[in-house]
Amino acid sequence: MADGEIVNGSADNQEVAPSGKKSGRAWLLDSGEDFSMLDDVEDDVDDDLPPLEDAGGGKKKDSPAKDATKADAVADRTSSTELEEWLDVLGNGQLRKKVVEAGAGPDSRPQRGQNVTIHLKTTLTDGTVVEELPNVSFTLGDGDVLQVLDLTVQLMEMSEKALIEAGAKYAYGALGSSTPAVPPDADLILEVQLLSAEDAPDLELMPPSERISLANRKRERGNIHYQRTDYAFAINSYGIALQITEATSRVDISQQEEEELLDMKVKCLNNMAAAQLKLDHYEAALRSCVSVLAHQPDNVKALFRKGKVLALQGEYAEAIKTLKRALKLEPSNKTIHAELSKLVKKHSDQKGAEQAMYKKMLGNPTNASVQKHRAKSSWSLSWKWLFGATAVAIGGVALSVVIAARN
Repeated sequence: MADGEIVNGSADNQEVAPSGKKSGRAWLLDSGEDFSMLDDVEDDVDDDLPPLEDAGGGKKKDSPAKDATKADAVADRTSSTELEEWLDVLGNGQLRKKVVEAGAGPDSRPQRGQNVTIHLKTTLTDGTVVEELPNVSFTLGDGDVLQVLDLTVQLMEMSEKALIEAGAKYAYGALGSSTPAVPPDADLILEVQLLSAEDAPDLELMPPSERISLANRKRERGNIHYQRTDYAFAINSYGIALQITEATSRVDISQQEEEELLDMKVKCLNNMAAAQLKLDHYEAALRSCVSVLAHQPDNVKALFRKGKVLALQGEYAEAIKTLKRALKLEPSNKTIHAELSKLVKKHSDQKGAEQAMYKKMLGNPTNASVQKHRAKSSWSLSWKWLFGATAVAIGGVALSVVIAARN
């Protein structure tokens, strides 16, 4: 079962980081415990998690189609494998499905968005049983479970039993899992029976406490995707949680419940911004931060991420202003200190480069100004001398006239 998978309407509260991998970076997200800022700068500012190669996450692997020997081994473990040939679900040989027991017909297949319950047994390709769960409940298509289940259960009929072969990229990927114990890059064989499917409850009629709980489970699932570096899936889960928090309510809701929904919305937006940053979706991340700050102007995480986005967009002055505001709210935060120091240096270097460029474009503006000033001063002196000489001459003529008149 996937880490944090929803079982019987509740989420597994244990968010397991991949084996041998520290989970300290989870401070970036607003969890149920509302992660605090780290003292260790390296855990946030320059963290380089493994890249997301595709929406499914994990290491991309070119594995051949399952050979006849493996298919025979699967057949030995089932009772009636002749009902249908293997179906290559995606056409890439990485996800194959075979009906073991027929269901109630094509019209009984579940739809995306419905809540389904399945019986699940998971094994490695060598026959090692990973886990067996009699009732696994999840919302089909919401990313609550492994991608292999979201993609194949919608192809099953009610009461159908099927064998599913899944490549690692549609299961636990390159990281594997500690709970349940699955090694990295492990292909899986799943035995699945579809037990029930029903429409999801109307959010507008759902009691506020249940709506808050549901949004929190979707957000926690997004946190697990984030920790596994599946950022696209994380954004999807946060988006679903946001829709739940923003749904109008046709039932009575208290002031406290409204505040809890708003707090959940802010956490989802903050976490979404973190995931969008990882995918270099700067404009989307900026919008998420702005939405948070519209509700909570002093939200330090939103201010920090907004400053980081602005810096990545080259808006250094505005980014510095934003980070200074965040630092004023949390003066002892070493992560903000480090980012701000780095940004101030970049801004200073940029200004120096711009000044050098302008000097080069305009020649030597200092010498030109001096020459212009000297020319102006010279003209001023010449004009004053001419004016003075003229005045003396006129004065002399006037004096001669006066003397002549007296004589």
